[in-house]
Amino acid sequence: MSDTAQAIAAALEHRFGEPAPKIDPATRHLDALRVMAEHRSQRRTLADRPVDPELLRLLCAIALSAPSKSDLQQRDIIVLEDPVERRKITSLLNDDWIDAAPVFLVFCGNNRRQRQIHEWRGRTFANDHLDPFFNAAVDAAIALGSFVAAAELVGLGCCPISIIRNHAAAVSDLLALPPHVFPVAGMTVGWPAGEGYMSLRLPLSLTLHRDRFDETALRERIEAYDRRRERIQPFRRQRYADTFGHTEPYGWSEDKARQYAKSERADFGAFVLAKGFKLI
Repeated sequence: MSDTAQAIAAALEHRFGEPAPKIDPATRHLDALRVMAEHRSQRRTLADRPVDPELLRLLCAIALSAPSKSDLQQRDIIVLEDPVERRKITSLLNDDWIDAAPVFLVFCGNNRRQRQIHEWRGRTFANDHLDPFFNAAVDAAIALGSFVAAAELVGLGCCPISIIRNHAAAVSDLLALPPHVFPVAGMTVGWPAGEGYMSLRLPLSLTLHRDRFDETALRERIEAYDRRRERIQPFRRQRYADTFGHTEPYGWSEDKARQYAKSERADFGAFVLAKGFKLI
């Protein structure tokens, strides 16, 4: 096995906690697959090292080259360049590392263009239900993932920011988003200030299915993942300890149970409706 294939296998075994897939050393672009396999979350970036605007434009072009549902192209990227306008949005998110990043992007779903085309062409928009919103959100998410992959190939670090949807209406107003255009996620981009961390994932044997969905021994396997995660990558703090107290052991499933035990974004559906979408 080549050094690159060995590095990929080592990264995947560390991440999933089980043997990696067999890797053919003749597989094309193994170097790129290694970068993707070794993906690390990067919240800390070098505030004093800017990202060249043309490099950023290139990465956005790569992201917008990603697959799009039926070639509808229902996703846009907003680059926040004006520091005053950017601060209006990042101040809502209340994290210093977001302010320190040299680049801040907002990935948006855009079903507006499709409706405008119908109006210009004199065609009825016959799909005014959940699907247009879902398609636009997925298109934006695909573009976001493609941006992260491309950025890491050139050495940049990224961190998607879903909390922007906690303030969807305010962000929409600040970005002057018209009807049927909505924020999906923010993104910090910059040159990494450190190695970042490689998040451990649920094992492939639990999340990769063959022929049909399988939940065999689900609880036992999640509890095993909890133990591995706590041993190798423990949480730095226990979520909502003032409400739920301090628990030992404290694994991934306890953290996620606590996270969704608190109401969050309950107004997002109302925001989507106010944007003009019909969800049934």
